[in-house]
Amino acid sequence: MKLGAFSVSLSVKDINASKAFYETLGFETFAGDIEKNYLIMKNGNALIGLFQGMFENNILTFNPGWDESANKLDSFDDVREIQRHLKANGIKPENEADENTSGPASFIVFDPDGNAILVDQHV
Repeated sequence: MKLGAFSVSLSVKDINASKAFYETLGFETFAGDIEKNYLIMKNGNALIGLFQGMFENNILTFNPGWDESANKLDSFDDVREIQRHLKANGIKPENEADENTSGPASFIVFDPDGNAILVDQHV
């Protein structure tokens, strides 16, 4: 199964402090808008999303159809295919993607320890 680009979406208390911290670790701003309280930071192929006031806990994020530079992939598993596979194996998504559509969509599942996994397709 091809899940696409992987990142960790962090719920941060102070986006400016978090930005400075991750810059010290070698990350650079890749996307986002600090005025809207979110940034995507990149170090090589490692991606970290910083989100202030948008959600409560950290989230593991996969982006089908994108590589780590947000370039569209020629071949990828559609978010709906991934969702069908998980459902067929007993994993019930929250906020399911509408399987009668195409293009951008997302769903969330929780691992056995309650960690949220967002599968978020932008293409």
